[in-house]
Amino acid sequence: MRTIILAGAFALAAGAAMADPIEGVWQTQPDDGAFAHVTVAPCGGAYCGTITRTFRGNAEYASPNLGRQIVIDMAPQGNGEYSGRVWRPSNDKVYRGKASVSGNRMSLSGCIAGGLLCSSQTWAKVQ
Repeated sequence: MRTIILAGAFALAAGAAMADPIEGVWQTQPDDGAFAHVTVAPCGGAYCGTITRTFRGNAEYASPNLGRQIVIDMAPQGNGEYSGRVWRPSNDKVYRGKASVSGNRMSLSGCIAGGLLCSSQTWAKVQ
């Protein structure tokens, strides 16, 4: 019985240590003078990011975008690459999106015209 409990504890610890690199809280680049903290977590077989805190300048404020999903169905493609959709709050549009995670930085881009025209930001991992 003790062996089963220890094996279960090690499996849980390994699962926590093996969290996907995209999971966590990320700080966006400023867009129109505001930035946000986005919590990325599993959703179905992919990852979604929800705006959990918003800032204008250095002050936190209650944006109407709190609780909105900004990273939508980002599916892992391997090697820290993801594809899905992204929402841009400043113009309320959803774009085909790509993300690339390297350490505590994530490059996130939204594209139009079949991926020919893209705009990107680099986010920093907060936690």
